[in-house]
Amino acid sequence: MRFDVYTPLLVALLLPPVSTVIGRRVAPGPAARVLTVAAVVTAAATTWSLVLLTTALLGDAPPVVREAREDGRPLTDPVPGVIGLAACLALTVVVWRVQRAVRAERRTRRALRRLCEGHPRDTELVVAACEVPRAFAIPGRPGRILVTSAMLGALAPEERRVLLAHERAHLTHRHGRLVTAATLAAAANPLLGPVRAAVTFLVERWADERAAAEVGDRAATARALARAALSTGRARPSCALGFTDRAVIRRVAALRTSPPPTRWPAAAGVLALGAVAALFAADATSDLVGLLASALS
Repeated sequence: MRFDVYTPLLVALLLPPVSTVIGRRVAPGPAARVLTVAAVVTAAATTWSLVLLTTALLGDAPPVVREAREDGRPLTDPVPGVIGLAACLALTVVVWRVQRAVRAERRTRRALRRLCEGHPRDTELVVAACEVPRAFAIPGRPGRILVTSAMLGALAPEERRVLLAHERAHLTHRHGRLVTAATLAAAANPLLGPVRAAVTFLVERWADERAAAEVGDRAATARALARAALSTGRARPSCALGFTDRAVIRRVAALRTSPPPTRWPAAAGVLALGAVAALFAADATSDLVGLLASALS
């Protein structure tokens, strides 16, 4: 209990630098999946560790202390009281952050779906009259692709095909679920914020690769991505050149090279890292149950 309960926090510190390496060396699809799973498992393990540290305060409850003294039994303090109090406060913050993230996700989805109201259910592409170039993949049954008229006007016909293939890949492979899961994991554990950013980048890279495969021209896909980024940037007055997003630059550069390998062993290593957090949290749970049972018996 004394050491196992803190191991998930250590894993949460290790996962961000690992996600950077995996994002560069493993194909976007497997990398996004394993990082999301590892982040969710690690976030759950760290949250449970906070629960365990908070529960350890039960050993300091007046009735337990009084009964132990009357029976002459020694009390084992699994963690210092100050750590238990800090864990209780941290757990409160975690609950608040997760609730806020869930509400924000729901608001965003409701707003996007309202834009598609009035269109037949079998309509995949919805064009919104708007001067701001934007494109969204809206998950649901059925999924929709929302594109503004300004975005369509900024792209050539072959570039529009790339855009639609990209957004369709988001819907087909349920990228929204991966990003949502990584977002909730980062809300539960702020240390996983870089992992959430990596997953967001990787699903875009994944959609880029699927669009390139459908169009059959990686260079054309890179040009369409650059054109869309430039058009979107011009809509932001604060961005003079509009092409300062390093993520977009990295995506364009990746499309100029050959597709990355899958490298399943590296991906499996990330899953193992998340499993370590879960195993140590389970071991800490067993230890705490034994200590509390001893104190209450």
